[in-house]
Amino acid sequence: MLGVATPGVRIGITGLGTHVPERVMTNAELAQIVETSDEWIRERTGIRERRIAADDEALTDIAMPAAVAALADAGADPAEIDLLICATVTPDMMFPTSAALLADALGMPKAAAYDLLAGCTGFVYAIAQAYGMLASGLSRRALVVGGDVLSKILDWEDRSTLVLFGDGAGAVVMEPVERGGFLGFELGADGGGGENLWYPGSGSRKFDNPEGLLKMNGREVFKFATRIMVYSAQQLLPECGKSVEDIDVYIPHQANKRIIDYAVGKLGIPPEKTIVNVDRYGNTSSGSIPLALADARTDGRLHDGALILMTGMGAGLTWGSALLEWTTGRPS
Repeated sequence: MLGVATPGVRIGITGLGTHVPERVMTNAELAQIVETSDEWIRERTGIRERRIAADDEALTDIAMPAAVAALADAGADPAEIDLLICATVTPDMMFPTSAALLADALGMPKAAAYDLLAGCTGFVYAIAQAYGMLASGLSRRALVVGGDVLSKILDWEDRSTLVLFGDGAGAVVMEPVERGGFLGFELGADGGGGENLWYPGSGSRKFDNPEGLLKMNGREVFKFATRIMVYSAQQLLPECGKSVEDIDVYIPHQANKRIIDYAVGKLGIPPEKTIVNVDRYGNTSSGSIPLALADARTDGRLHDGALILMTGMGAGLTWGSALLEWTTGRPS
């Protein structure tokens, strides 16, 4: 799916918030659990540490502070939010949805609320859906949450997956703006490659996965990621009348530093325009892009008119890109 913004309609991000668990787990700590080392992990992934949720922390526990911060940043009354989308593959439970639980706890009686499953691409899918609802007039103000606690479904004896993932969440408020806003989206999925990154036994189809843990073919996922990160961006930019040279901030999904380096090199985006925080958080799935977006703002890169390219890919297999002209202007 490839599309540009509706002419005459401007929808942007007016609030941003993030949250990560307090516990920091370093590579050295992982080396005490599985056969690995700090050097081995850094060389192959670029990761040096990640955040791990406490035993009694679920997705909504880390998503709630992010949502509260985003609402405060936008100056939004929770009661005025009429759409809440929560992108996650690790909800508190299948139902009630994490989105519904968050809407209730935040005080959003008018909000339609649902969870969205698109793996690590979840946040990009969610902001595209929120854009569509807002641009059509079905929604007036939306809250999009992206977050995961993948530590809950990892095999803590499997070095190949254990070293990659961390927990974290981010949230954005989206609404009509006077200038700037989203220019377009490119989304896609390849269910045929889904078995390379999957969670068998987590639904109604029965599998021989009694331990109920995430499974991944790292080699195939790496090949997919390096190809699709470039493809998605190359599809979207010309459709929006933009080129790589126009990009001010590139926010790729933070899965692996080698994947990011490949995409940056292939696209020709200068490294200094690229946000990288995988070293501090690991792969936080749906929380990855909003956490990186927050880092970009902290670094002073989200100035009025800045053109931001966000690209994600993950389980499904799914992928997606969004092109956004940042604005600090208040809603129209």
